[in-house]
Amino acid sequence: MQIFLSNSGQEPIYAQITRQIKESILTGTLTEGEALPSIRLLAKDLRISVITTKRAYEDLEAEGFITTIPGRGSFVAPQDPALHREETLKKIEGSLQAAIDTARLGGVPYEDVAETLRILWGRD
Repeated sequence: MQIFLSNSGQEPIYAQITRQIKESILTGTLTEGEALPSIRLLAKDLRISVITTKRAYEDLEAEGFITTIPGRGSFVAPQDPALHREETLKKIEGSLQAAIDTARLGGVPYEDVAETLRILWGRD
């Protein structure tokens, strides 16, 4: 599992870890039951605080992406299709909101945005 961290953005380190592990689970790169690196090992590999990796793992567990078994480690949890759908819809909503904001700033009317979406979707 590879995680890339950036200190130049606004996103906190723990959130970057959480996001990248979620993406790996959602895309199937990490599969159900697969072991994640220990909190200490991940912190050492990324050269960050154990507290930061612990926060990321706690967030992932709270959201149902991983399960932690004391003394054994953290593993990819069985995934709920509804959870995948909700995560995908959240991403789409964020992207569409950014597009809408750009269109409004540029004075592009709704109809043109809707037509662009239809074309991009392939419903020409």
